[in-house]
Amino acid sequence: MEKAILAPMTIINRYLAVQVLLGLGIATVVLLPLFSFLDLLDQLDDVGKGTYRVEDAFLHTALLLPRRFVQLAPFIALLGNVIGLGRLAGNSELTAIRVAGISPIRISMAPLGVGLILLSFIAALEQFVAPQLQQRAISSRAVALDKSAALGKHLGIWTRDERNILRIGEMLHTEKAADIEVMHFDDNGFMLTYTYAKYADLIADDVWKLSDVTIKKFAGNRIESVSLKSMNWKSFLKPDDISTLTKSPESLSPTELFVHVRFLRATGQDADAYALALWRKAGGALTTIAMLLLSIPFVFGSVRAGLGNKLVLASMLGMSIYLFDQVIANAGLLLHLNPALTALFPGLLLITVANFWLRRIV
Repeated sequence: MEKAILAPMTIINRYLAVQVLLGLGIATVVLLPLFSFLDLLDQLDDVGKGTYRVEDAFLHTALLLPRRFVQLAPFIALLGNVIGLGRLAGNSELTAIRVAGISPIRISMAPLGVGLILLSFIAALEQFVAPQLQQRAISSRAVALDKSAALGKHLGIWTRDERNILRIGEMLHTEKAADIEVMHFDDNGFMLTYTYAKYADLIADDVWKLSDVTIKKFAGNRIESVSLKSMNWKSFLKPDDISTLTKSPESLSPTELFVHVRFLRATGQDADAYALALWRKAGGALTTIAMLLLSIPFVFGSVRAGLGNKLVLASMLGMSIYLFDQVIANAGLLLHLNPALTALFPGLLLITVANFWLRRIV
């Protein structure tokens, strides 16, 4: 008897999963080119500056495609499920499934299964594809536009450990920097030495060769100044740490974010922005699952409402959730709230709402 019940359920789940996959494919084909076109328009504004050409704008947009897909995944899940199940509802197939005694919660198992596959694909993109291509896009654009790889123009890259503050004015490439300042402090916070170097070559993991160096030593009321053509300096930064400092949190993989958050906390620096970026990757997975669940009540909500109307309502819901997520993330960063709680709260809230909504239509 059990096998007789399970066999039709397996067939129905497969059929539903195929329809949801088709819906996700349609949503991807619509949303990804649309947002990529907007990216391209933004890049075309810079064509002609420096050596930035039309081909560079197209390449930059193409390299950002995996990142855009990851960002759009929750909305692709929402609209894709509405399209997939909405087509079945329009053909009265969902009605037949409901008459057979299958509840909306059981129907939701098929989209959730597809969602887990989607999340696995997104996780692979986040770790191995999207960050690398995004960083390449940012780097090549910066070179073509003759822009510094620093965090801010003329501000440089600032970092520190327990007793040193380091400023790198500009990274000329991965192993050469310009406009270097090192401030060394004692245990009471008084500056002992100030070192300025015009250039720095990274000759080992933690050894820099400084060129055109000026060293100022502070001893009581006296300041001693020494000029050197070159000197070796043992840095507290490794090349990977420098590379990470020049990248935005969003462009880093989960592994890079985890390592960098540990580095910042170990050196007493503010790690909230990077910790939030790390946890938001997990929060994005929760939001994607929530979107799949929220889309099911749209399909069952009104039999008379056409697929077009459902898609419009789903789009409005998606935009509202996006704005809500952005507000929560920025408020959490501003108020120094727990990064994990800030990032996971929207997804957990939406899953709770979706679960309540699903049970209401059973």
